[in-house]
Amino acid sequence: MQTDALRINGSRLWSAIMELAQIGATAKGGVKRLALTELDKQGRDLVVGWGKQAGLSITVDQIGNVFMRREGTNPALPPIVSGSHIDTQPTGGKFDGNYGVLAALEVVRTLNDHKILTEAPIEVAFWTNEEGSRFVPVMMGSGVFCGAFSLDTAYAACDTEGKNVKDELQGIGYLGRQVPGNHPIGAYFEAHIEQGPVLEDADKVIGVVPAVMGLSWYDCVVTGMEAHAGPTPMHLRKDALQVATKIMQEVVNIGNRYPPYGRGTVGMVQVFPNSRNVIPGEVKFSIDLRNINDELLNKMHEEILAFAEKIAVETGLKIHTERVSYYPPCPFHPECVDAVRSATAKLGYSNMDVVSGAGHDAIYAARLAPAGMIFVPCKDGISHNEIEDARADHLEAGCNVLLHAMLERAKVLVN
Repeated sequence: MQTDALRINGSRLWSAIMELAQIGATAKGGVKRLALTELDKQGRDLVVGWGKQAGLSITVDQIGNVFMRREGTNPALPPIVSGSHIDTQPTGGKFDGNYGVLAALEVVRTLNDHKILTEAPIEVAFWTNEEGSRFVPVMMGSGVFCGAFSLDTAYAACDTEGKNVKDELQGIGYLGRQVPGNHPIGAYFEAHIEQGPVLEDADKVIGVVPAVMGLSWYDCVVTGMEAHAGPTPMHLRKDALQVATKIMQEVVNIGNRYPPYGRGTVGMVQVFPNSRNVIPGEVKFSIDLRNINDELLNKMHEEILAFAEKIAVETGLKIHTERVSYYPPCPFHPECVDAVRSATAKLGYSNMDVVSGAGHDAIYAARLAPAGMIFVPCKDGISHNEIEDARADHLEAGCNVLLHAMLERAKVLVN
């Protein structure tokens, strides 16, 4: 069957996004729907209900990942899967994650509308606790699925009120039976808003995502001596904050030394005793380094540790830098990247390659199956914010690309 002219229903996709956004809607136009809360249950129930209406069979695994299956003519083939997440940040937007799930559902609805059969099954997935706002680690469902960490580790994670993941999964009715990972995937695609300004700045509609940056996170503690700000001469001070700021500036310098994908960020700072007339005696701060491959990321890693050691020697202050998290760079499978690129060209959308600076469930899915991502612009590059916004025509375009990329992998049955 000829499918080149096939297009999704953009207004139906938009309506679904807006309806889901009402669950946990905030006064500023965003969404607060934290993982495994009653609102998450309502969102899950809505999406699962839509899946059942579309004739999909539902499977839930032991970490609460949901797979909604449209059968293919050859059920023995592993499914072509697309999805994302529906949990949000505490001050989240309507599109982060949610778009990817509902775009995948719209692909199924479009195939149903046109009675198109595929050889391989097609599945819509949504993963548990991608955001990590309520429970850590982030990308929990997909991480357990691919074996990055154990089910028991995830179950034991607690929120600020001491409630654990296993009990909360059971409480909302999404503690499934399937062992995570015992669910074959032939290929995985994820459509997502970019969450950055690159596409909008370049006036491009589609971002073809060849890879996701790796990241290294550190905790750094500089220990000096608190003292009175008045009587203590400048040359006799052990000012932890002034020393810490030298390291903070070097974090930014390192990011600038490795363009175009080098990133260096200090996002959290704690100053003790944090009094206006006391010289700071201790400063704790975070370091976030990112780049596209291990070689560059390791160079950045070595440089920040060497700089901290050098400053410690020069100032005599104790500086402790510890790497607390590491996610390796994730190149996506060439065949999936090519499927996205081919679909984009066939549909005639303007496009460019965009390396993702944010983490996504596709990173973990890529450990088990060929994977790829599709980006569309978001207004002003803003995400993880209630004012997050995206154009309906861009969302429709991304979904059309998803449709054709998935069909390339699933293979349309020729009558």
